[in-house]
Amino acid sequence: MAGAAGCSPAEDTSPAVANLQVSLSRPKLALGSPVEVTYKITVAPNAPNLGTRRVFAHFLDADEELMWTDDHDPPTPSTGWKPGQVIEYTRTMFAPSYPYVGAAQVVAGLYSPGTNERLKLSNEDRGDRSYQVATFELLPQTENIFVIFKDGWHPAEVVAEGAGRTEWQWTKKDATLAFRNPKRDVTLFLQVDNPVSGPNAATQLTIQTGNQVLATVPLSATEAPVRKLPITAAQLGTGDMIELRFTADKTFVPALEPAMKSGDPRELGVRVFHAFVQ
Repeated sequence: MAGAAGCSPAEDTSPAVANLQVSLSRPKLALGSPVEVTYKITVAPNAPNLGTRRVFAHFLDADEELMWTDDHDPPTPSTGWKPGQVIEYTRTMFAPSYPYVGAAQVVAGLYSPGTNERLKLSNEDRGDRSYQVATFELLPQTENIFVIFKDGWHPAEVVAEGAGRTEWQWTKKDATLAFRNPKRDVTLFLQVDNPVSGPNAATQLTIQTGNQVLATVPLSATEAPVRKLPITAAQLGTGDMIELRFTADKTFVPALEPAMKSGDPRELGVRVFHAFVQ
């Protein structure tokens, strides 16, 4: 999808087919931190069958410059929506490390993935069938608990994707995260997968501190959900620094897997997109 702002067309007199509301779990969001975004779509009582539609959600700065997007398919396919139906769901996402702090907004809508045609909604139109649905404030990344990727990590890899980018780091068999002990309960937000299948591919990740196993996370080759793992102050102990050890049940070397046709000699455990302590 292109940026949300654009020239105002002639007056749009077609009937609205739905209403879209978006809310963020926190009004102030530090760069790099997770936030839960709730989408609520109310189909109009007289709406026709909408066909296949996607949600676009564009996160803009105060000058309406596009920072990042959360375009996605609703979990309930739009082909089955009924007049008057309410579709509500929550997605956990991470604010990218974008070079901006200050007031921000979310503009959103529904569109056809084939033609990019946008649907008329009952929200206040910005002029291009995009609708301001939420405002929030971006804070500096220094507001977060600083996490150190210590031992057992390969260098970060980055792929640009439209208005944003995707970044991850592979672990070896064992990898360590360290952070200063906040001496209170925390939540570890973890987005991890293993996109490779085969007898040597990891199927689960064990997370522990000292001899305590905090969680065992199953891995998928097709999805990487954001998991929220609670850690109590008692589990963190009284030390000034905490080390979490990630252990993959298996590792593989791409260069030794004939089917991969790769020259990569690294030992790879799991692929970590985000590891954030809140």
